[in-house]
Amino acid sequence: MRSLLFLAVLVTYLLDKTEILTYHAILPMIVWGFFVVEMLLRFFPSKLESMGCQKQFARNYEPIGKDIAPTNQSWRRTALVTAVWLALNGVIGALYYAGLFDRGVLILIAIAYSVCDIICILFFCPFQIWFMKNRCCATCRIYNWDFAMMFTPLVFIPSLYTYSLLGCALILLLRWEIAYRSHPERFSTATNKCLDCSRCEEKLCSHKKQLKGFLKKYKSKFFPPRESNR
Repeated sequence: MRSLLFLAVLVTYLLDKTEILTYHAILPMIVWGFFVVEMLLRFFPSKLESMGCQKQFARNYEPIGKDIAPTNQSWRRTALVTAVWLALNGVIGALYYAGLFDRGVLILIAIAYSVCDIICILFFCPFQIWFMKNRCCATCRIYNWDFAMMFTPLVFIPSLYTYSLLGCALILLLRWEIAYRSHPERFSTATNKCLDCSRCEEKLCSHKKQLKGFLKKYKSKFFPPRESNR
């Protein structure tokens, strides 16, 4: 669905840039409504959502032991992710103010981020591999940062659509951080049984393992190791 929305906005942008963010256009309303509904669902416990974002709720906490302290990730890793993301979008904002990007490009980037979010879940997540070093999405410290990160480029576009999306995303992020500070035991594999691999129903990591196996297989097929010259 996110991919279809991206393609629809891209085609609209290419055909008529003036329609990309007008209040009488139907497409902006569809995009806005789709993401608002997605974010509102995150505020409540749901069996349809991933454990990655549901671990903040009390119903998804099952203690392992009374005397075990939670072992959550260092704040330095999350600070690094924040700095890198703000720097990246700062460059995008600079290009916008320099006149190299217009509002339509910023909107396309935001929706492209939403597609990349699914890619991170299913196939490859640079935040997991390079920064957070977490085991999987279920244990991800910044899982509910996704909407705030998606809509970061919209901060440069004053509009009811953009600011309402960004505002809702920031409230969702704030609630997540409050839960993390108040109940760190819910976010740790050392204290919460619900985060154990044996309790996982999604098996999202299998997609990433399959992709790694596929790439390894074809890498060895097309790029065989060189024989050492003696």
